[in-house]
Amino acid sequence: MRALLLATVATCLLSLPASAAPAEARDPNFTGRDLFGLQSASDPQFRPDGGQIAYVRISNDIMTDKARRTLWLVDPATGAQSPVVTEGGGAVSPRWSPDGRKLAYLALTPKGAELTVRWMETGRSARIASLDQAPGAITWSPDGRSLAFTLLTPDSAASLGAAPTKPEGAEWAAPLKVETRVTFRADGEGVLTPGFSHIFTVSAEGGTPRQRTFGKFDDFGPLSFSPDGKALYFAANRQSGWERDPNESEVFRLDLAGDAITPLTRRIGPDQSPQVSPDGRLVAYVGYDDARRRGYENQRLYVMEADGQNSRVLTGDFDRSVGSPSWSADGRSIHVIFDDHGTNKVVRVGLDGKRTVVAEGLAGSDFDRPYSGGDYSLARNGAVAITSGDSTHPADLAVVQASGRKRLTDLNSDLLSGKTLSRAQPLAVTSSYDRKPIEAWLLTPPGFDPAKTYPLVLEIHGGPFSAYGPNFSAVDQLYAAAGYLVVYSNPRGSTSYGEAFANEIDRNYPSHDYDDLMSVVDAVIARGSVDTNRLYVTGGSGGGALTAWIVGKTSRFAAAATQKPVINWASEVLTTDGYATMGPYWFGKAPWEDPQGYWARSPLSLVGNVKTPTMVVVGENDLRTPDSEAEQYYAALQLRGVPTALVKLPGASHGGYAARPSQSAATTSAIIAWFERYKAPPR
Repeated sequence: MRALLLATVATCLLSLPASAAPAEARDPNFTGRDLFGLQSASDPQFRPDGGQIAYVRISNDIMTDKARRTLWLVDPATGAQSPVVTEGGGAVSPRWSPDGRKLAYLALTPKGAELTVRWMETGRSARIASLDQAPGAITWSPDGRSLAFTLLTPDSAASLGAAPTKPEGAEWAAPLKVETRVTFRADGEGVLTPGFSHIFTVSAEGGTPRQRTFGKFDDFGPLSFSPDGKALYFAANRQSGWERDPNESEVFRLDLAGDAITPLTRRIGPDQSPQVSPDGRLVAYVGYDDARRRGYENQRLYVMEADGQNSRVLTGDFDRSVGSPSWSADGRSIHVIFDDHGTNKVVRVGLDGKRTVVAEGLAGSDFDRPYSGGDYSLARNGAVAITSGDSTHPADLAVVQASGRKRLTDLNSDLLSGKTLSRAQPLAVTSSYDRKPIEAWLLTPPGFDPAKTYPLVLEIHGGPFSAYGPNFSAVDQLYAAAGYLVVYSNPRGSTSYGEAFANEIDRNYPSHDYDDLMSVVDAVIARGSVDTNRLYVTGGSGGGALTAWIVGKTSRFAAAATQKPVINWASEVLTTDGYATMGPYWFGKAPWEDPQGYWARSPLSLVGNVKTPTMVVVGENDLRTPDSEAEQYYAALQLRGVPTALVKLPGASHGGYAARPSQSAATTSAIIAWFERYKAPPR
């Protein structure tokens, strides 16, 4: 069939008239349209015996302008791929049965999700439960006869009083919306459906899901069965007033015979992600002491006996945050993931605390910015499946085993072959404030000539407790393709450098991270090839706050674009969806208790100094840094006569800011167009 097709195409080409116009040449640079062709791997799941890996492939659909998730299998020995679910709404959350003969997953539908099981020997699939929303934490029982998961159980909405009886056929206003919940909305979800997340079980052969936990609390995964299948371990905050303390949780055991719940941990701070050892004697979990309520704490790995006794920390001397614990088959060690210098790694931790890194270079599945991230899965034979990438490759699937590391997929080879992408070059920086080392990376434009000069974009990460690394970024590639040098960094406050470095901005943000960022710009200039009249700055979320802070402190930049920023901390902490956490942990006091402290850290306090033309960009449905923050800054700049523009992304949330490829490309294009208007700093 392939030969026939090629022959047919060749015949058609030969029959074209001599005057036919040549086909449009392919653009060798990365373009906004290329965002639709990107693909990445996520959520790898090793079959327990190490025989196959199931994973979710993420791709962008140019007709719907959305990401699509499909399910694939890979043979780690040969790299051969085969599809499991590629039709319909797609699929997520693949999970192997303990014997590897069945694969559970969620088939996505317009109205929710179907919990589905595929019998691998026959290739037949059956719907186990049809749900109006996607469940979480899908987990097989040890005998493979049932599945456990978490699901929202509806609760009645609050009400006050009653409207008069409406006459038949009358057109009245919609009913009042009454809210009494502490957390009633979330970025990307909007107003939350009233209810509580609880644990359910269902037969792997189908049936009605059975609710196992109850009460006005949220129970969450991951879930872990005891080896005999008689108990489930989970995490929750079941204390009085739990909604006002979202950073608190404990590990619990649910005895399935009578649904009795027993708390196993008791301390201030989050304890979560319990995993039972293969012999059932121990439970591994992660958490930290939160008595100080600092902006950042390393999450540590603990083990305790199955009844909660004799808890001890295994990573107390490890100055990195760890997560996603997974026991080795022999029960003598636990694998966890951690972030180090902007790159995720997997480390094996022995019960004596000894650590051995087993996999490096993990990469997350997002396309837009070079944030650290990545997933892993462990097989019984010790092989590790990971998502892996670099600054010129979005996340692919790889396997690490005794024989070495092998890349199993190359999802973007067709799209990116022939494209000139910029590789992130490490840049060592010393802060002008206190001589601390600051890590940074530089991208150069295609065809870069060091004898020439180029405009420079400083691109700042959000969080602020997060990290960039040498990872793929579609946005930074677009800046580079437009002829800009691009530099990004991890100033103080960034994670992956230890607790002390992150907490440099505890109750002190923004502060000397500004000095770090200026030192990064100076370091690039010192290398040469920078047009010092054409310096630009942009960033999103925490990076947006820093962008607005920077133009209030200096006029060295020709133009700026502050994206989804925090502008006024007092209004931010009272309108964000995370208001129960942000004020207490980042300031230690409420706005009315320390109004001057809040104002001193607000970029709005510096707006009287701003001369730099500054674009303000935000999603219309942003609930993390609401659009009212961006509008405040836009109004202040307008009142001062500073050149500005307000750009809103229709339908975009904070977390979904770059979810639509068309909006991501259009936003980056708008920022570049704004920069091109201004080719010298303000005087």
